Amino acid sequence: MNAAPRIQTTAGRLAALGFADGARAERLLDELGPEAVGDLALLDDLVGAADPDLALTTLSRLVERDPSVLGTFRADPDLRRRLLGVFGLSAALGEHVVRHPECLPSIQWTRWPALGDLREEMLLAVGADPDTAEPVAEPAADGVTAGPGTPSTSGTPGPAMEALRVAYRNRLLHLATRDVTGECTLAEVAAALADLASVALEAALAVARAEVADAGDVRLAVIGMGKCGARELNYISDVDVVFVAEPKEGVDETKALQTATRLAQGMMRACSASTPEGALWEVDANLRPEGKMGPLVRSMESHLAYYRRWAKTWEFQALLKARPVAGDLELGQQYVAAVNELVWQAAARPKFVEDVQSMRRRVEAHVPAGEADRQIKLGPGGLRDIEFAVQLLQLVHGRSDPLLRRRATLSALAALSRGGYVGRDDAKALAEAYTFLRQVEHMLQLHRLRRTHVVPADTADLRRLGRGLGMTTDPVGEFTTTWKRHALEVRRLHEKLFYRPLLQAVARLPETEARLSTAAATARLEALGYTDPEGALRHIAALTSGVSRRAAIQRTLLPVMLGWFADAPDPDAGLLGFRQVSDKLGTTPWYLRLLRDETAVAERLAHLLGTSKYVTGLLLHAPEAVAMLGSPAELAVRPAATLAAEAAAAVGRHAEDAETAVAAVRALRRRELLRTACADLSGLIDIEEVGQALSSLNDVTIQAALDTAINKVTLERRAPFPTRMAVIAMGRLGGLESSYASDADVMFVHAPLPGAAERDATGAAHAVAEETRRLLALPAPDPPLQIDAGLRPEGRQGPLVRTIASYRAYYDRWASHWEAQALLRARFCAGDAELGREFVALVEPLRYPAGGISADAVREIRKLKARMEAERLPRAADPALHTKLGRGGLSDVEWVAQLIQLRHAGAVPALRTTRTLDALRAAAGEGLLDPADEEVLAQAWLFASRIRDALMLVRGRAADSIPTPVKERVLLARALGYPPEGTEDFVEDYRRATRRARAVVERVFYED
Repeated sequence: MNAAPRIQTTAGRLAALGFADGARAERLLDELGPEAVGDLALLDDLVGAADPDLALTTLSRLVERDPSVLGTFRADPDLRRRLLGVFGLSAALGEHVVRHPECLPSIQWTRWPALGDLREEMLLAVGADPDTAEPVAEPAADGVTAGPGTPSTSGTPGPAMEALRVAYRNRLLHLATRDVTGECTLAEVAAALADLASVALEAALAVARAEVADAGDVRLAVIGMGKCGARELNYISDVDVVFVAEPKEGVDETKALQTATRLAQGMMRACSASTPEGALWEVDANLRPEGKMGPLVRSMESHLAYYRRWAKTWEFQALLKARPVAGDLELGQQYVAAVNELVWQAAARPKFVEDVQSMRRRVEAHVPAGEADRQIKLGPGGLRDIEFAVQLLQLVHGRSDPLLRRRATLSALAALSRGGYVGRDDAKALAEAYTFLRQVEHMLQLHRLRRTHVVPADTADLRRLGRGLGMTTDPVGEFTTTWKRHALEVRRLHEKLFYRPLLQAVARLPETEARLSTAAATARLEALGYTDPEGALRHIAALTSGVSRRAAIQRTLLPVMLGWFADAPDPDAGLLGFRQVSDKLGTTPWYLRLLRDETAVAERLAHLLGTSKYVTGLLLHAPEAVAMLGSPAELAVRPAATLAAEAAAAVGRHAEDAETAVAAVRALRRRELLRTACADLSGLIDIEEVGQALSSLNDVTIQAALDTAINKVTLERRAPFPTRMAVIAMGRLGGLESSYASDADVMFVHAPLPGAAERDATGAAHAVAEETRRLLALPAPDPPLQIDAGLRPEGRQGPLVRTIASYRAYYDRWASHWEAQALLRARFCAGDAELGREFVALVEPLRYPAGGISADAVREIRKLKARMEAERLPRAADPALHTKLGRGGLSDVEWVAQLIQLRHAGAVPALRTTRTLDALRAAAGEGLLDPADEEVLAQAWLFASRIRDALMLVRGRAADSIPTPVKERVLLARALGYPPEGTEDFVEDYRRATRRARAVVERVFYED
């Protein structure tokens, strides 16, 4: 037979055919000999590999080890094509063939062996009896000496472990040859990998039995979890398992469980121990009850007791895929049947929604920094997005539909589509994306047989992936484009999957797909956290029904917004508020267009409506304010001077009608309250900034109302106004620490103009003060600002307005210690600025006495504080949870700061401030308070202030105590940034902060 004519192979031609290094390829082909160089079929198969250079390199090493390989290839072209395909993808499997060329006959079959044949093959490899799975002292198949008869008692891997690895990788190579040439589907490959893992576990258990005395005293079942349990395993993955054991008849249970534990440990070691042939994979038992902290092996009764009482939702989600894979399969089947009864009731559990949200956060948290955009498993649009959505839908609807109870993702997705829970087109898109991503995952792991889910950035690696998927024109570009397209589609469908069918259930949509029944829609809404699903369906129907443009846009918006409402603390309130705002603004052309086109606005609106009744109420009276949600810049606190100018202009426009003028000012205040609340809930400003913004806003409002009242009284008197007036802010307003629920504590002072009768001036000033209070408290859609003048001399029994001379006479003769303490917060806030400065100068010696206050005064202040604690705390209030008067609360911290000021501010100018935290910081800076104590007091004050504001925001009404009802407490914790499961952490954090603060109060204030 004449030799085939030699083909002239040049580096350039080889490079054009697909080799990255044409010169090296030419040299390696030459080294293979004339027959290889002239074999066009061999060259074609090399060029067809994902990485021709890698395939040729591995082939060269194999021929060097066993020159007969080329003859085998010529005799069996199918074997050559399949093996070179693997060589072009997997350097690790190529290395295995080079080390074990004797494995080639085992992969010449195209048929994959049945599970029973695989099991027999692996057991024989480790020297175990295929009929009993018990160890026998016989040599392993293919001449590899196993060693159950000579077990490894020191933990050093024995020959049985090496034999197991060789046999396993031979079959892995066989499967890979079928995979890379397209002879089996992804589902078939994944199932074969799972079967191969299960028989390897069985063989590893046989190795363990040879090492454990009394192994026959216990029934041990190995339950496959995760991808192994679902028969959708990767090439390289941790194999998740759970162990369940029962003693044989007559054997003590404790002893049997100890034996089973040694068997399980031995089995895990047989798989994961490092040998000259490497390791198989890690056997991960962390999905067992109590995770790493729980016993490795439990009895059936112990498992069920845990799942009935302690298990979280994610544990039932994991049990969706439970399947007996090794050991006592009958016991395993009993276990799976028993836990399945619990799995399909998980969606009815009280904390199902919180657990679901926790699972979502855990998935996102597991993405390493810098990998999110290249992670095909955990990143956005990755495999976990698909798996999570499918499993959650199974848990929700599988309670009533047994056809959804599938382990594998693709079969479960198909069942969801057939049942109408997922649209056919959506299911098809998800299945295509899942298949693509799993294929990429397989190729990534095949390369080095390492567990990875990160798409590499290197061009050569991307080229190998693209070519492995059949992309030959532009492998890198085609692969990247396809990958990103699938990721975007998965993310979109992940967000849509739960919500679009809800619209179908209640609205006439142009869909040909099966619709959710009302019962199924109700179940889905319940699972997503809606406590009134029937009401939610009515709101959805009202928003989406009809053929108007408005309804069409709502049908586009709602699938995503329902998800955002579900993520908010109160989804029902969010959806109701959205319907109410939409009803008010539905005919406004810009509203729905803004929400549709500006995702950030719609998402922020959903969060606010689902968190705060206070914000919802403000929006309903001024729905056009939705426009300010467009950007953080729109929510920035506006300067006081700008607000003052706007308020003055509003008063000027309505100079003839006082009530209309102040109504305009109160509308401005409502808008700015909304701006501040939205910025607060969005985390754009902290609690100190909130207090300053609200206080400045109140100053502007009081100034405008005062101007309006003066103008009205002047018109009524038909004479010039006879006095100057100033409003002195007190309490939290004076300290620039106002809350959303704060009244405005003030004092009114006036000074008659030259030539004016004091009696006439006082009457006019009194009329203005009363009118100011009345105008700001009138019933109106806008929140009132109650003016409280109770801190004035003689309290409510004294005159509402005094001259500055009257204040001086009173304070010189009658001022008490509590009045001096109250004046620590006094500052000018409205009216005549010069008069305000005169008043502040008047009270300076009283609140900042030159030599400090006397010891008697200190005792009186302490007695007053103790009496307040005993008498003013509401009868039913828990002192540990009352933010104002409770232990370590606002009052405790403020009195510490004020006592330090009364004692030392006369000599220490830095203490002369109306603000609590500034006073504490100054005291620490001047050595009057330990810095550690200052930090403890400040943290407690800030925490309590945040809670008081959050109570108003969440409930829409003022409160001072952390609520007792669980639902209200959960909503409050969520508004403060705690996760759904963090309510008890929130309460404990507050108790801890105030407990530490109270200890400082006892030591510093009471000197105890």
